Amino acid sequence: MLSFSKGADMAKRIPGSPSETMRKLPIQERAQRTIETIFETTAQILESEGEAGLTTNKVAEKAGFSIGTLYQYFPSKDAILTALIARERRRVMDELDALMESAETQIDQLDPKAFLRQFIRINIEGLGSGRSAKRAMIRFAWQHDHHEDITQALRETAERIAISMQRIHHPNLRPPTPAMMFVVTRAVIGAIRSASLEKSPLLGSVEFEDELVQLAWGMLARPAEF
Repeated sequence: MLSFSKGADMAKRIPGSPSETMRKLPIQERAQRTIETIFETTAQILESEGEAGLTTNKVAEKAGFSIGTLYQYFPSKDAILTALIARERRRVMDELDALMESAETQIDQLDPKAFLRQFIRINIEGLGSGRSAKRAMIRFAWQHDHHEDITQALRETAERIAISMQRIHHPNLRPPTPAMMFVVTRAVIGAIRSASLEKSPLLGSVEFEDELVQLAWGMLARPAEF
């Protein structure tokens, strides 16, 4: 969810990950393992030393590669971070797409509140919780969020939910409107962002998930008729 401009002229795009920029595409399995090692090492350094301790030389050294090998794929540390964060965002979006496609094919058996809980859980796990190294990387992304990129991601999510709700057309759900989708997505993601930045112990807890489900359900569900 973070975008950098450095190295853009020499950027290549990885299929399925529009925001990731690299000098060389990791086509072979060995090259893909190299990229994974670079990503993992970068996240570990962010966790232990913060952004100030992150350099391409340190990443290469800790990953066990020459600096030349690293530069075959990434022109700068910013490019590594861009690709790493974009990959995580894409992974979350893919999981959400799979969830919503599954819901659309099982409308008769759909429990809308259970579906909502699963949707929120994917967002919590992808954008806030997880291993400590991953949490450090996500915090870095939130600390340096470029609003254009964040806004685009939220807009895509809101539009995708609205389309699914229209197709599902569940009697317990209100018809989606742009205002409703804007508020619910920003409310949920905003709470996850704050919990991540504050290193809240609530992040990843059942209590935190429950409150987000109640918050979103209150916005999406039809009011009870008396």
